[in-house]
Amino acid sequence: MTELVLVRHGQTEWSRDGRHTGHSDIPLTPDGEADARALGARLQRPFGLVLTSPLSRASRTAALAGLTAQVEPDLVEWDYGPEEGRTTAQARETRPGWSVWDDTGLGETLEQLATRQRRVLERARPVLDSGADVCLVGHGHALRVLAACWLGLAPGVGQQLVLGAGSVSVLGHEHGSPAVLTWNA
Repeated sequence: MTELVLVRHGQTEWSRDGRHTGHSDIPLTPDGEADARALGARLQRPFGLVLTSPLSRASRTAALAGLTAQVEPDLVEWDYGPEEGRTTAQARETRPGWSVWDDTGLGETLEQLATRQRRVLERARPVLDSGADVCLVGHGHALRVLAACWLGLAPGVGQQLVLGAGSVSVLGHEHGSPAVLTWNA
């Protein structure tokens, strides 16, 4: 059974502090680099395709984990627009009750993000169908939405799929149906 392995980049200063980090190219912290190196032992298998977001926190994670990855622009994180670099608490000072999953006033809607993630899945499917595993190195919200799309669920279901920095998750199939095999490990 083939597997789609999702790797969230290692810790950055902004991810550590709970700041929305979309298109800003924030580097890994020393702890994030250590976590990325540690991922290497968990990712020692042949992959038919390895893709990474173009942002350095993801591509550096892939490199430190020993992966040779192709850049996939659609794996870039959600465009948070005016909430970029701000915490949810800061956003709620002017927008009470706001959640990123509401997507109001962001640089990109949830559906636009989901469309990009579906394109990533379309790129991965032929490799998976050939019997090879695929690894995607990306970002928290984008990978959560990608997982919801893999499962055939609404993109907003990603809200319930918490994904920590430096984590590995595995998607696959159970009796022919898309499934989560491992999450946030």
